[in-house]
Amino acid sequence: MKENKELKTGTTTVGIVCKDGIVLAADKRVTAGYVANKKFKKIASITDKMALTMTGVVSEAQLLINLIKAELKLKDIHTNRPSTVPEAANLLSGLIYSNVRKMSMIPGIAAFLLGGVDDNDFYLYDLGADGSVQKIENYSADGSGCLFALGVLETLWKKNLTIDEGVKVAAKAVNAAIQRDLYTGNGIDVIAITGKGVKTVMEKELTAVLQID
Repeated sequence: MKENKELKTGTTTVGIVCKDGIVLAADKRVTAGYVANKKFKKIASITDKMALTMTGVVSEAQLLINLIKAELKLKDIHTNRPSTVPEAANLLSGLIYSNVRKMSMIPGIAAFLLGGVDDNDFYLYDLGADGSVQKIENYSADGSGCLFALGVLETLWKKNLTIDEGVKVAAKAVNAAIQRDLYTGNGIDVIAITGKGVKTVMEKELTAVLQID
């Protein structure tokens, strides 16, 4: 009988509130008792001006991302206006709450950091695997390496941080987790969300290949 492998992002994800936008960052490693993928993107855009990071079971996270994209498009059509970031956060928290409580052979565990901008403000939300939703005023980190990342964020974050400064802080926070957490690694992705929309600002792969002559 073929054994089913449960793919987990393991992960360290980071979100930072800056004076001119939001920065999201994540590593690239996926595990299944071993390193199953070294180039996985854990940051996904859900609208032109919103994106999120993912942690937990990969299939669950991908399903919820597809669902929230569809729900937001439908909502925009019905209301004839773009959804706000708080509305998106509440919709996603409801999807997570419903999904994690249904009967399944595989536990539906997935959590997200949601960042975005609308006509009112910049926002960062931490959406827990239980469906909880928290608005973040400064920074947050999630995943198996979050404690290492939080140590860096606690030291380097400051009020009125610019996007450029936030990108550097986020990269340092994820890199700290890569150095110490077994389930975090293989590279860093960083995106910035400003009034112009979602933009990838860093994509770095880390290799550890022994050269033998």
